[in-house]
Amino acid sequence: MKNKVAYITGGSKGIGFGIADALMKEGVNVAITSRSQSSADEAVELLKSSNSAAKAIGIEADVRSMSSQQEAVDKILKEFGQLDYVIANAGIGHYHSIEDLTEEQWNETIDTNLTGVFFSIKASVEALKKSKGYFITISSLAGTNFFAKGSSYNASKFGLTGFTQAVMLDLRDHGVNVSTIMPGSVATHFNGNTPDESDSWKIQPEDLGEIVVDLFKMHPRTLPSKIEVRPSQPSKK
Repeated sequence: MKNKVAYITGGSKGIGFGIADALMKEGVNVAITSRSQSSADEAVELLKSSNSAAKAIGIEADVRSMSSQQEAVDKILKEFGQLDYVIANAGIGHYHSIEDLTEEQWNETIDTNLTGVFFSIKASVEALKKSKGYFITISSLAGTNFFAKGSSYNASKFGLTGFTQAVMLDLRDHGVNVSTIMPGSVATHFNGNTPDESDSWKIQPEDLGEIVVDLFKMHPRTLPSKIEVRPSQPSKK
């Protein structure tokens, strides 16, 4: 994995940051994106402070824009000359009953969690075919399990799970592996949560980083195309 190049959307915090950190420890050069250049830069400095075996760059980009995703990929190719791994991690959640869910919230959820992944793979697919790389989406157990007040989030993650599996069939003939990881409860700042000691029972971002590393190290004849991961113990709350 050393000297490979990974692109991680939404990599400035949470799951994306945990994946970036795990990959850099393996010698993978990473490019992370955030909607804010300052947030991306701050995350890069943190990554560099604990990882000397690889390089990191931060890019301001919005997954909801095809042109933004293409510009990000072009910057990565200009900086590193290749692209081996893409982890489509950026996501949001709006949790309201259908009576209260607004059109704006619906559109933002679908545009970020589903259409944004489409833009990310469309922008990077030729580079991945060239490197015979790996494309990973971060879906959710909400991609198979529906819940009250989850209509927009469920729709986006159900769609993402199916989208990723279809893309897997499209790209494996080109030597590109595709997987979706479907976490349950993760200790992150997602949706305004502030992780603390009471979240210690949850999956940690670094746990998902380990899973991504394991996928990249797996023998090329084997493809775990859909990985469900949940806390080993039930909620402590």
